[in-house]
Amino acid sequence: MSGGAHVDPSNKKIALLISILALILAISETLGNGAQTKALAANIEASNLWNFFQAKTVRMTVLRATAEAMETESAGKPSPQVAAQIEKWRKTAERYDNEPDTNEGRKQLMARAKSLESSRDLAMSAYHQYEIASAAVQIAIVLASSAVITGLSALSFAAFGLGVVGVVFTLIGLFAPTAVHLF
Repeated sequence: MSGGAHVDPSNKKIALLISILALILAISETLGNGAQTKALAANIEASNLWNFFQAKTVRMTVLRATAEAMETESAGKPSPQVAAQIEKWRKTAERYDNEPDTNEGRKQLMARAKSLESSRDLAMSAYHQYEIASAAVQIAIVLASSAVITGLSALSFAAFGLGVVGVVFTLIGLFAPTAVHLF
C-alpha cells in the first residue's frame, strides 16, 4: 500500500479470521479424507473376509453333503475305508467352522468381518461430521470475505459463528462421531 491509504482496522481482524477459518478448513478436510480412506479400507477388508467366509461355507457344505451321500450309498454300513473317508470329511467340515489356531474358521471370519464393519461405520460417522464442519467453515470464509467488501459487521459475526460450528463438528468427528446424526 503506497501513498498512505487508509486501512480499516476491522479488515485486518477479518483477514485474521479468514486465515483461522482456512486453517480449520484444512484440518477438517484432512481429517475427513483420513476417515473416508479408513472407512473404504475397512469396507474392502470386511468384504474380503465375508467372501472367505462364504467360500468356507460352500466347502463345508460340499464336504458334509458328500459324506452324507457316501454314507447313504453304502446303506448305512460303509466299508472301513469309506467310513474313514467319511469321518475325515466330517472333521474337516467341523474344522472349517471353527479354527481358533489360524483365526480363519467361519466363526472367526464372521467376528473379524463384523469388527471391521463396526470400524467402517465409525469412520463414516466421523467423515460425515467433518463434512458438516467443512461446509460450515467454507460458508464462513465466504461470509467473512463479503464482510470485507461490504463493510457489514453482521457478516463477520455470522462468519465467526459458523467457524465455531465448524470447530464443534470437527471435535465431534474426532472424539464422538456418533453423537450427532443429521443424515
